[in-house]
Amino acid sequence: MPIQFKKLMSARFLFTFGVQMQAVVVAWRIYDLMGEPLYLGLVGLAEAIPALGLALFAGHLVDHGNPLIIYRRVLSLSFFSGLIVYSAHSVPLLFQHQVFALYSASVLTGIARAFSQPTIFAIVPQLLDRDKISRGAAWMSSSMQVARIAGPAVGGLVFGWLGVTVSTAVIALLLLGAALTLSTIHPLPTPSPQPTTPLTEKSSLRESLLSGVQFVFNHEILLPALLLDMLSVLFGGVTALLPIFAKDILFIGPKGLGLLRATPALGAALMGIYLANRTLGARAGKILLYAVAGFGICIIIFGLSQNLTLSLTALFLSGAFDSVSMVVRGTAVQLSSPSHMRGRISAVNSIFIGSSNELGELESGLVAQWIGPIRTVLFGGVACLLIVATIAWKSPALRKMNLKEL
Repeated sequence: MPIQFKKLMSARFLFTFGVQMQAVVVAWRIYDLMGEPLYLGLVGLAEAIPALGLALFAGHLVDHGNPLIIYRRVLSLSFFSGLIVYSAHSVPLLFQHQVFALYSASVLTGIARAFSQPTIFAIVPQLLDRDKISRGAAWMSSSMQVARIAGPAVGGLVFGWLGVTVSTAVIALLLLGAALTLSTIHPLPTPSPQPTTPLTEKSSLRESLLSGVQFVFNHEILLPALLLDMLSVLFGGVTALLPIFAKDILFIGPKGLGLLRATPALGAALMGIYLANRTLGARAGKILLYAVAGFGICIIIFGLSQNLTLSLTALFLSGAFDSVSMVVRGTAVQLSSPSHMRGRISAVNSIFIGSSNELGELESGLVAQWIGPIRTVLFGGVACLLIVATIAWKSPALRKMNLKEL
């Protein structure tokens, strides 16, 4: 892989590492301070509102600007969010001010996430030849998953052994390192603007914002693929409830929470490394459906388990299956996107991902407040399997998807 791509991958690795550490610390502190699942769900909502609300505008800016410069600003904003989390615990603050600072940091993380995905999708094709995009997507996914392993694990261990002040200082340093690494990438050429029809400025902006949505919703493969991912993770995701399982069900504390957060990423990273040396071609659609079904089964096993080893095994396999879905979906989006629309199409992709992740955390918190965490997880796993069956039935194009033909 070219050195410029490796630098981008390294910057994203440090960024993901720091954000994952921060997620562990924020989730544990919020649950420790507030003591109810609902407030864990509100952390997801604090990220979801800016992440989803700004996504289309982010895609527009990426397609009409320089994605590398935008990504530099994204990492700078993330570093500022890390400083807020550090200040919330290193500076004497009242109880309510600590809670406000933690939620404010989550809002800034959501803003950064709105711009992160479109910029990465726009930068990668400028650094790699088209025939290397699938392998590059697998390597990028693997590096992210390794960061998702190390981030929660280190976050839990450092938080458990050295305390919150040291762990938040490490987070800030990691996010600073990401910004500095990205600054070493040579400036990339700004894509030539596409010809436009004579419209008013307001109308042109509106059509530009919605063009990515129209492209995805009219595509026979991208729409069902993104819906499959969004709905399965929306209901099947368990990330928001892991502090409850660590504290009240498995009784393993903050160090164990880091382990629970890291284990799915370990499975995803190993699967990503495997896929980086393989080519998913004619059977990609069927592989995607099988992988999401496997994810749902693992979530059901996790919900039923009260044994740490079985719980970790289920989370490990869920991460491996999710990695397959991520690589297939990401490659399909890259190969299906016209070069001048990559930012806007990726922004729509990030809306689907954000809906599943952050709104999934809110859904988990609300439902767990109502029926309890174990029943919530079981409900999500069963819902995931029903979603796979429905989309497989309704979308023959997705079942037959061949990445070599996109």
